[in-house]
Amino acid sequence: MTASSDQAPVITIDGPSGAGKGTITQLLARRLGWHLLDSGALYRVTALSAMDRKVDFSNPDALARVAAELKVSFEPTPDDEPARVLLDGRDVTREIRTETCGDRASQVAALPPVREALLQRQRDFRQSPGLVADGRDMGTVVFPEADCKIFLTASPAERAERRYRQLLEQGQSVKLADLIHEIEARDERDMNRSTAPLKPADDAQVVDTTGMSVEKVLDQVLAVAGRT
Repeated sequence: MTASSDQAPVITIDGPSGAGKGTITQLLARRLGWHLLDSGALYRVTALSAMDRKVDFSNPDALARVAAELKVSFEPTPDDEPARVLLDGRDVTREIRTETCGDRASQVAALPPVREALLQRQRDFRQSPGLVADGRDMGTVVFPEADCKIFLTASPAERAERRYRQLLEQGQSVKLADLIHEIEARDERDMNRSTAPLKPADDAQVVDTTGMSVEKVLDQVLAVAGRT
């Protein structure tokens, strides 16, 4: 960590799965020329690595060791897609976006030992000239002193529809009703976990993206951040 990194400005973008955090974080970081952190990807990579190693998901300490040993990095992409995620130099961007991995990641994220193992790793992404951090507890736990906190949300039906279109584009077969059920179950788990539950920070600006285009969401986020 550089001497000035703890003074670098931070914009946090929290919210549930499918609210548009990844896309907006990528666009905002690119617009500002700042670093980005996809914290959700860290939990997904932890889940993927644990599955690859056949680690018992009922063993929090074993999962925390997996989290502590991760060699992960992010690479910006030239389009509106979330940053590429590299694990041990291997591109796992698509692997970690499966529904199975996402469900496992939600389970892993509820474990205090895993969250503790990843906390400082997330804070180390704070570097000059600034950081845009995407997650579920960026503004409440990881960067509570952030300069600007935004909470993106959307209806479960809309978020499921977005995910449905993504999966169809990837050639995957899935039922929309199943996605809605999975999203609602994940929301319930994330909002009611004892450690770092999903909720807006007290000083966060809530932006409901239901029915909004990416361009309109970005414009509103830039306005909230005072970066127009």
